[in-house]
Amino acid sequence: MKFGAIDASGNRFLCGITTENGDTIDKAVFLTKTPAKTIPQVIEYFKGKDISALGLGCFGPIDLDPTSKTYGYIKSTPKISWQDFDIVGTLKSALDIPIFFDSHTNLAALGETIWGAAKNLKTTVYLTIGNGVGGGAIVENQLVHGMMHPEMGHIFINRHPRDKFVGTCPFHGGNCLEGMASIPAIERRWNKSLASLSTDHMTWDLEAFYIGHAIVNYILVLAPEKIILGGLVMKYGNLYPKIRKEVKKLLNGYVKTPQIKNIDDYIVPPDLGEQSGFFGAAALCIRKYKQD
Repeated sequence: MKFGAIDASGNRFLCGITTENGDTIDKAVFLTKTPAKTIPQVIEYFKGKDISALGLGCFGPIDLDPTSKTYGYIKSTPKISWQDFDIVGTLKSALDIPIFFDSHTNLAALGETIWGAAKNLKTTVYLTIGNGVGGGAIVENQLVHGMMHPEMGHIFINRHPRDKFVGTCPFHGGNCLEGMASIPAIERRWNKSLASLSTDHMTWDLEAFYIGHAIVNYILVLAPEKIILGGLVMKYGNLYPKIRKEVKKLLNGYVKTPQIKNIDDYIVPPDLGEQSGFFGAAALCIRKYKQD
């Protein structure tokens, strides 16, 4: 038995085929352009692959309410061409198989919980900092849902006293994490590319400040046993130790758990690298298909 998996981010659709044990048989990558350009490539890839079901982790916001008229739609995303696009319905109509759906950051958290840095833990937060900022959570072994999935990248944050940048979020300006800490925010703030910024550039102190503030809020609300930070921004500026230091500073001794005392093993990169969401999509698909 074979299963399909898609990790659909703002940059690319990572598609692949796995066994029922999660072993990868094949993979392909398609750039996230417009639905008219990307979705036919995805459909063509999966056609004829003889998969029993498909797991889909998608950038959002997305509608996860199965009773909603717009279940399976991408909603008010900053990627204009994808707004109100019925991604689940379109794929299901073309492939005629069950499709199991969640946010790609929720599924990155799931992938890391099953096979990665949070293996055998019950409560995990996964945050990705790239062209956007997104977060997912597993709490007591359950993916977090309510009226929607978590939107951790749009948490409101304090402004650094030396930062006058107006922010890039079309909804929240400079009030939210994505508006101040994403790649577009970094590059517009300094009018330089991410890769051209030196390790000692001030931007990395700002990044640690904003990400650290967000993490403290996640800690106090969800009490995760592990926090995993992925995304392209985390590959620059020696950010992990800066963020850990900022988190300890902000907590100010209030939380004294073993995890915070051993913070180098608490705030960590993903073990699965850029494939956390893909493996999470595979895991969701396999679990749900067997349950049904």
